[in-house]
Amino acid sequence: MNKPKTNGGKDMDTKVIFTFLKDLEANNSLDWMKANKKVYENAKAEYEILIQELINGISSFDNSVKNLIPKDLIWRLNRDTRFSNDKSPYNPSFRAHISIAGRNPIPAGYYLNIKPGKIFLGGGLFVPQFPEATKLVRDFIVKNEKEFEKIIGQKTFAENFEIVGEKLKNVPKGYDKEHKFAEYLKHKSWDIEYYVQDKVFLDADKFIKLSIEMFEYMKPFNDYLNRLYTKSCGITKIPCDFFA
Repeated sequence: MNKPKTNGGKDMDTKVIFTFLKDLEANNSLDWMKANKKVYENAKAEYEILIQELINGISSFDNSVKNLIPKDLIWRLNRDTRFSNDKSPYNPSFRAHISIAGRNPIPAGYYLNIKPGKIFLGGGLFVPQFPEATKLVRDFIVKNEKEFEKIIGQKTFAENFEIVGEKLKNVPKGYDKEHKFAEYLKHKSWDIEYYVQDKVFLDADKFIKLSIEMFEYMKPFNDYLNRLYTKSCGITKIPCDFFA
């Protein structure tokens, strides 16, 4: 793999991203950010290069992402503190969703969260705010249980991922409590996560290679869920126009 380059032709350095986020977490204030604007801009530029490298790699097995632009996929650091007891102005993490939907959750894509001590790759579906969506997924799992079982039973999936996310205490009304996938029917979102050690992230080449590998392992699960929404674009409040 050729080393990723900055716009200035230098090797990309994930340490710049890591150090900025660590310092921001320790100095989470408007004044600190103002005084370190250049440091932030450098870290953000490095992060956009990292996302572009991931797009390039993911494109080898998922052609839908090849023309995506990193800045369209990345969340801002600013927090909405209006209804929170925590008034820290920034979320000290860089996040991105590599998907034709950008930051929207549907269709499921490839999620990246960079925060010192909590770096992870994600896939699957996070839609607890859409009751219509959760019902569709449950029905889809029941009707396509063999395919679901095959996907989550694959060695590359089972050895690396666990389906997590918000879930109900009991199997919802209308579903068999004894169903073989009853635990998954409790879910309100179906996320998969793969945590990465900080030291791996600090080696850019190693991190990029690992991320692309894990994202490829996630793809069958994403495809399974996305096929459901391709068939369900009449549902309200869900951005199904991305499938048009």
